[in-house]
Amino acid sequence: MSLRLASTGLAVLTLVSLAALSGCGGSGSDGTSAGGGKGGAGGEGSPASGSGGDDAASTSTSGSSTHGSSTHGATSTSSTGAGAEGGGGSGGGQPVTASSGDTGGMGTGSTSSTGIGGGFDCAVEGVPGDCMDKTSCTAEADHAATPGFCPGTPANIQCCTPYGKALCDPSIVPHPNAGKTTEKPGVGGCPDGMIPVSDFCIDQFEATLVEVSTGEDWSPFFNPGTTEVRAISVGGVVPQGYIDGDQAGDACTNAGKRLCTDTEWLRACEGPQGTTYPYGNTLELGECNDHRAVHPAVQYFGTSDNSVYSMIDNPCLNQLPESVDLTGSLPGCITAEGAFDMMGNLHEWTADPAGTFRGGYYVDTKINGPGCHYVTTAHNTLHWDYSTGFRCCAD
Repeated sequence: MSLRLASTGLAVLTLVSLAALSGCGGSGSDGTSAGGGKGGAGGEGSPASGSGGDDAASTSTSGSSTHGSSTHGATSTSSTGAGAEGGGGSGGGQPVTASSGDTGGMGTGSTSSTGIGGGFDCAVEGVPGDCMDKTSCTAEADHAATPGFCPGTPANIQCCTPYGKALCDPSIVPHPNAGKTTEKPGVGGCPDGMIPVSDFCIDQFEATLVEVSTGEDWSPFFNPGTTEVRAISVGGVVPQGYIDGDQAGDACTNAGKRLCTDTEWLRACEGPQGTTYPYGNTLELGECNDHRAVHPAVQYFGTSDNSVYSMIDNPCLNQLPESVDLTGSLPGCITAEGAFDMMGNLHEWTADPAGTFRGGYYVDTKINGPGCHYVTTAHNTLHWDYSTGFRCCAD
């Protein structure tokens, strides 16, 4: 067993405007193709109405990606560039045999800023900073100044926060789920970690992974590559992002389960009354982890340049404060039968062989349909990025 090191804490940066997001791609550059090519952990391109990428409306036209037209973040008017077809992404394994402990990287969305009142002057998107002269701030490596967070000060005094490697080293592998791999007994005759819905069972929580050979947790910030992993459903852990549809299906199979069909997924989210949101028919913003002011790639890389959307496989994105929430941590984001986080947090792959994920994620839950009706069909099952997760079903 390889040694695990404790990862460094906190991350993220400048609040650049959300106007720079675009559709998902593979592990290549941005694209606009309406067809679905092979995707890896990829770049982003422009949307086609309703066919969806990760979230948010976009008018970006970044070349001719083979990944399909979709949206992947917030509104955008991005530029051009030839989109390369993505492969399997850069995360085909965990790059260092490091990291451990209950927390790693920058923490998850459930960890809010300890800035104001905690020894810092200000905070931007959960990242603590200092109120200081803008010029002095930007002279520091990997630091950015954001106006509007230091009330009562001159215009040149802005909140100075770190970003990029000053916040998170992507070569370090945090294991926030270490020691948290035991599922609760299933309900109503369902397998462990599952609850009954109609005539099938579904995971109560978004899935996390353990290695089949060792039974140890897999870092939720890294694609499993060719490592054989098994899905588990546990509350209070960081759910697995960075996974493609085929890998998600295999992980369910290794657990004696399977991916949910689209019909099953919708039935579980909508409940017996067929509601638009897990909790009812009226949107209650914030009941689920359903929106974010700044795209995490813009925040982490410190720029709204389109190049950041070719790097959405970066393991630090879901380690930013106010990103992914721990499973089941929002008590209001629950379905009639007791499944958590089916709206927001992470997209969830279904068994559609053409490639479908549902429910939206922590940046957006409405551009490709509201709540339970949010559906992304622009990618084949080889696509993955920071936003793609899953849960399993069983008969």
